[in-house]
Amino acid sequence: MPKPEAVTFKQLRALRAVAEYGSITAASEVLSLTAPAVHTQLKALETHFNCKLLDRSSHGVTRLTPQGEAVLVAARTADTAIEACADHVRALNEGMEGLVTLGVVSTGKYFGPRIVAQLHNAYPTIEVLLRVGNRDTVISALQGAAVDLAIMGRPPRVPEVNATVLGPHPHVLIAAPGHRLSDQGRIAPAGLLEETFLVREEGSGTRILTRRYLDKVAQGRPYRLMELDSNETIKQAVIAGLGIALISRHTIDDELRAGRLVEIEAEGLPLVRQWFLVHRRDTSLSTAGKRVHDYICGMQGSFLPL
Repeated sequence: MPKPEAVTFKQLRALRAVAEYGSITAASEVLSLTAPAVHTQLKALETHFNCKLLDRSSHGVTRLTPQGEAVLVAARTADTAIEACADHVRALNEGMEGLVTLGVVSTGKYFGPRIVAQLHNAYPTIEVLLRVGNRDTVISALQGAAVDLAIMGRPPRVPEVNATVLGPHPHVLIAAPGHRLSDQGRIAPAGLLEETFLVREEGSGTRILTRRYLDKVAQGRPYRLMELDSNETIKQAVIAGLGIALISRHTIDDELRAGRLVEIEAEGLPLVRQWFLVHRRDTSLSTAGKRVHDYICGMQGSFLPL
């Protein structure tokens, strides 16, 4: 049996041309070769397979033997595979295929799936994986190259990143309907310090923001914190009357509309930060990664709750 590497594409194309056009002469014209050159390719192919692949009639018509038909099937399969490979490589080169991992901080889980769904509709052959975690988790993923792109608030110092602003990120103070602060207008800092503030776990960007705000308004006076493990738990705890919370307004849109939560006016609020799309400065994005990056930036924050 011949070794697969001994068979060349030129030989297989010569066989296909003869099968399609009925003679070596016709095949040579289609292939822009001389008839002797095509004959040489076919003889080499027969030598490789150690059998006769063509029958030449006295009328000059050339037909494939059963063995030739078997080789012809392989030739067509090879051509189809090469064409498919070329299309795939072209798609990869143009960023139309590939795998991109998008990290999103926990607060962004309220709009992250919407972004991924739109990306899947725009680029069905690009697989976009969504990874959600608190700020520390997402930064660690960036450092370890476990995510290609990330959506977060304040960009990290380490690793160094390229950051693009996506849109405003307001943080507001919330309480249960009927809370004593809900009908007092704009609250002075002293009034806030009598409350228990519900906060996320260590490593959360929202917790960091809450601590900075309270440190500023307290000016050395003590304040009470109760730690909970997620924005959803915090919302339910506020509704139940366990305390108040400084939280991303993008996480409470439904509750505010339904009247399950109310926004408290207080000095220095709302705190308006920005959402950023970041990627490591020392690592080049793949072509697919660039396409996803540009698409998200092109959305101009349309995915953010109003």
